[in-house]
Amino acid sequence: MAARDTLMYSEAHESADVVARQFAANEAVVAALAAALRAEPPRFIVTCARGSSDHAAAYAKYVFETRLGIATASASPSVTSVYAAEQQWQGALFLAISQSGKSPDLLRNAEAAKRAGARVVALVNVEDSPLAALADTVIPLHAGPERSVAATKSYIAALAAVLHLCARWLDDAELGDALQRLPQALRDNWSADWSPLCDALADAHNLFVVGRGYGLGIALEAALKFKETCGLHAEAFSAAEVKHGPMALVGPDFPVLCFVQDDDTLDSTLAVAREFRGRGAQVLVAAPGLHGAGMLPVATGLPAMLTPLLIIQSFYRAASELSLRRGFNPDVPPHLNKVTETV
Repeated sequence: MAARDTLMYSEAHESADVVARQFAANEAVVAALAAALRAEPPRFIVTCARGSSDHAAAYAKYVFETRLGIATASASPSVTSVYAAEQQWQGALFLAISQSGKSPDLLRNAEAAKRAGARVVALVNVEDSPLAALADTVIPLHAGPERSVAATKSYIAALAAVLHLCARWLDDAELGDALQRLPQALRDNWSADWSPLCDALADAHNLFVVGRGYGLGIALEAALKFKETCGLHAEAFSAAEVKHGPMALVGPDFPVLCFVQDDDTLDSTLAVAREFRGRGAQVLVAAPGLHGAGMLPVATGLPAMLTPLLIIQSFYRAASELSLRRGFNPDVPPHLNKVTETV
């Protein structure tokens, strides 16, 4: 099997069309929600999700806190679904993110949020799901059926939906224009050559994935996909946090993958990469416009906040190839199902 024959590859390849379709289909509902949020701003934002969707929530935290200045926290679903502890969420925006919209713990948390007086918004791919039925507002991901167990296009769709909401909430014409250019940027960046990642990690046993700010969510997502599709143990860290205890593990030939966007985190993240190289680590860096040994190409021309979508799309393509090289099928990871229902 070639990578292009896998569902993971083909579904990730659909991401540009998914994003374009989503923006067009959701404009009315997102604009209406944004107008309501401007008129009655939430006291804070609570996100609730599991797995890849929670990594989208980690991205949303940075988007909302840096652009809107509203504190955003991730709910621990078990607090409500297992411990049945009532929460003080009056006046909050409760953002539930899910591909299937079926997991019982997410449903219980959405119900609890409504009882507590929060505005419940669902970013969900299955529009007739129980979660969608519970929500005050539904923002469909419009990713279409996703048959590979490994989420790809639905994850990118969730990031795009967060950006769409932020742009309309702020009434930010510059960000709105960048979003219109995003689908073509995804198409153009699909052919970026990330084969050095496959070569470097074909026989690896462990690695760190490092990101910061807008890039931390995709670092978490990539680490999950390494485990899920490649049988490769990976841990994700902030470029700041990795300099504490985890730094002790990094020595000669230890693999490190860094995701970098061109903003105020650029210099500090590249400094960490240089320090790791100085210890003899095998370091790969994905950063827009940077080239040379150990660099993975990323297109320039979009605001830094959008760069993670380009990076993670390229990563998905490379991961489908790496999975096969390591003897796995990326579409059918061992012991996993497409829909995981937790309580």
